[in-house]
Amino acid sequence: MKINWKKRKQVKDKPFNRCGDSVEAWDQLQKWYQTRLGVTLAAQEQALLGETLSNLFGYQLLQVGRLNNDDWLSSSRVSQCNVMDFPPISPLTKTASFQGLPEFLPIQTDCMDIIVLPHVLEFSQQPHAVLREVERVLIPEGHVAMLLFNPFSMWTPWRLGLGWRHKVPWCGRFMSTTRMKDWLALLGFDVVSIQNYFYRPPLQQTAIMQRLSLLDRVGGRLWPILGAAKLVVAKKRLVTLTPIGPRWSRRKARIQTQPGLVEPFHRKQKRNSH
Repeated sequence: MKINWKKRKQVKDKPFNRCGDSVEAWDQLQKWYQTRLGVTLAAQEQALLGETLSNLFGYQLLQVGRLNNDDWLSSSRVSQCNVMDFPPISPLTKTASFQGLPEFLPIQTDCMDIIVLPHVLEFSQQPHAVLREVERVLIPEGHVAMLLFNPFSMWTPWRLGLGWRHKVPWCGRFMSTTRMKDWLALLGFDVVSIQNYFYRPPLQQTAIMQRLSLLDRVGGRLWPILGAAKLVVAKKRLVTLTPIGPRWSRRKARIQTQPGLVEPFHRKQKRNSH
């Protein structure tokens, strides 16, 4: 038997997207959401996400990353909501509970009922690690709600033309619905719903965008798969042979804060007594 003693060439891992560092890309995405187009898109996303969260229940909710200073969780019926910001570029604000990285969530296993990922996967260099952390942190039958850009839409020419210039959001890896379903299935998730939205081209002129608002109303009926983005809601499967009784006591938040980071806060929502 001959042994080949030649040194093998070291192959570097190919970047998942063209944005470079994930935290830096997220900082640029936050700035993009302050543009006219970003503000218009955010308004539609907040409304859609609010409608979805109002139908999901539990005791603990985590939003991983924030796109602006607005409260995207105000419509949720969950009593304790946390927002995790990304260090060190994004400063803590009144909307952030603590800091951490989506690939290494500083949270104990099986303690969150709902997790919200607003365009996190497209700009992470390790999206598989992000989803694995989501699966670890969620309780069985917990839900994850993900906002994702669509690779096939009216935005495609801009993405192809500007993606190589490392411009956000075009440098992100926009994932197809088929790929996302495969990833979620491998991690033990069932897709509950997929909603496509925003059928206008990515223009920064407010007057033109207002005239084109009709496209949002007819796009969902005429060409639903061509929305610029989509909201994917998935449910973690319950794999057990032991009957599970009702949870009578509320679970406490299990967030492992590090030195130098602020303690998380909880937003308690008042309920009308009948």
